[in-house]
Amino acid sequence: MPYKYLAPLFSTIFLYLMFYLIGTFKFDVQIEAVAIPYDFLLQLFVAYMLFAWSRRIWIFWVLQTLLTGVLYIGNAVKISFFGGPIMPDDIFALRSLLLILEGWRFFAAAIPLAAIGSLFLFNFTMRHWSAYLASVAAILIGMTIIYQPAMIVEPLDKHFGNSVWDQRSNYLWHGATMYSLQEGARYFLIADVPPDMDEARESAQNLLSAQPPVDHAGKIFTPRNVHLVLLESFWDPNSLKKARYKQNPLAPDFRKLWKNADYAHAMAPVFGGFTANSEFEVLCGFPVVKDNVKFERQLLNDVPCLPHILAEKGYKTTASHPNVPVFWNRVNAYERMGFQTYWSLADFVQDDMNREFLSDVSLYRQVLDKIKPSLESKQPIFDYIVTYFGHWNYPLSESRPSKVSSPSPVEEVTTYANTVYYKSRELMGFIADIQKRDPDSIIVLFGDHLPFLGENFGGYVDSGVLATNRSEFTPEMFKFYVSTPMLILDGRKGAVKVGSLPLYQVPGLILKLLNYDEPVIMDYTQPVQGMRIRPLPGMHFDLLGDGKIEVCKEPPYSKTCQQSAEWLRNVNIVSNDLFIGRQVTRPEHPPQTTEQEFVGPPEKAGVYN
Repeated sequence: MPYKYLAPLFSTIFLYLMFYLIGTFKFDVQIEAVAIPYDFLLQLFVAYMLFAWSRRIWIFWVLQTLLTGVLYIGNAVKISFFGGPIMPDDIFALRSLLLILEGWRFFAAAIPLAAIGSLFLFNFTMRHWSAYLASVAAILIGMTIIYQPAMIVEPLDKHFGNSVWDQRSNYLWHGATMYSLQEGARYFLIADVPPDMDEARESAQNLLSAQPPVDHAGKIFTPRNVHLVLLESFWDPNSLKKARYKQNPLAPDFRKLWKNADYAHAMAPVFGGFTANSEFEVLCGFPVVKDNVKFERQLLNDVPCLPHILAEKGYKTTASHPNVPVFWNRVNAYERMGFQTYWSLADFVQDDMNREFLSDVSLYRQVLDKIKPSLESKQPIFDYIVTYFGHWNYPLSESRPSKVSSPSPVEEVTTYANTVYYKSRELMGFIADIQKRDPDSIIVLFGDHLPFLGENFGGYVDSGVLATNRSEFTPEMFKFYVSTPMLILDGRKGAVKVGSLPLYQVPGLILKLLNYDEPVIMDYTQPVQGMRIRPLPGMHFDLLGDGKIEVCKEPPYSKTCQQSAEWLRNVNIVSNDLFIGRQVTRPEHPPQTTEQEFVGPPEKAGVYN
């Protein structure tokens, strides 16, 4: 019947309208009117391709509904949570997402994906000539995206425009289907590749020659223990003035200690998630500049990151995180960075839980029990801890009743404050225990990113500290967007005043406190001319010596932004050489070997050692 060929048209009109309205009114993500005709026509083209491969119309309708829902509602959900749409690299993060979800959340994510794949295979047919035509079109488009992506990106950029730093606006001005096509092609167009050897050496020389000479006279490397703690979503809720908390969420003794550090802050590369990128920076000393997970595909080599450097000096290097070991590809990433031991989910007794999250106090106690032999034998140790408690949606156990209340209509403003109430107090117990057992050690504590506080930054917007989307951020908002509390305790000397420090400059500071004077990869990312540079996907900002903030989005740049952009270009080239390339820029120093043994499958207790 000829009327059946109108089915994709009517279903596309209905689904596009339905998901457009849901995105607009439920998530406040409204595609611009000028983008709708182009986006709709491309979605219609996809619908007819799917229809051509279909044996049964009703299955086609179900498939189209699922695919369109994932595309339009999935993007709206990610924008409302993280401020940006789904990017091609998110496909590689899907496995990690499914690993961490439990209960109904897992099935809510897994069932649509399983249904799409199984229904497509069940309904697939090549009986009609239109199916062959659709196959030719799909193969041609796929080959163009992979091998000639500029043929797609350049005309679409010219017609629709592109903002390298504001992906939310790109999505709204393109629509979900057009945006996915454009960014899918751009992924292949700008993919990181190992740099040419001469180019890498030139960039390395440019970076090192810009650094002032360092005087190491009279300074001798002192192997003290280092305790580095990443605190999941740790932040000071008192910044939310409209929250009007009736109790102070942050522990008074933490605030007192933090005050001694002049309220130092870490400037993280991420917001609301992607903890692994903060880990990469604080362990390897290089900035993350793209909206992808560095551990997943951009850490292919064994690299002399902080754990590797300290292991060569006789340290025992341990990483502790009570989550599934393969999450964010940590098993491979940790080994490549130089950790000898990785304690993960199976290595911890789940004895004090906040839903599926092990409490911080239990994690600290168990880690200290594990490293006690090293502390007692005086073997220097690099003790790296990634806490688990603090993830959205901030659950508490019966033993941790709510202590903090707020009139805020955003639920997370209250639930998060109660999470911080317990995290900060359990943290102070850990600090006291470490200082009693190991008074000369270096202790570094920091939040990995700001917490999620409602859709479209709701809790932050209410207090005026952030705008609804990044295109409306002021320079001060960009700094706020990445700033979390940091404490660096230099043994008996106490708190170190570091101001606002990009996370990638922390490992260099730790080595400086240890009087380490050999060449290291962190030498490449030292501050430039008094600036502290915080890259973010598609942009960066410079924190100047006088406290001013200069935001660098797109050329033409100011003189300051030109300098920092050139520095960042050289850093990216050296980074690609070290982490995915030939490592011609790897520093050379007298080799010292320590015994490291990889034990076997990650599901067994103690991944390394």
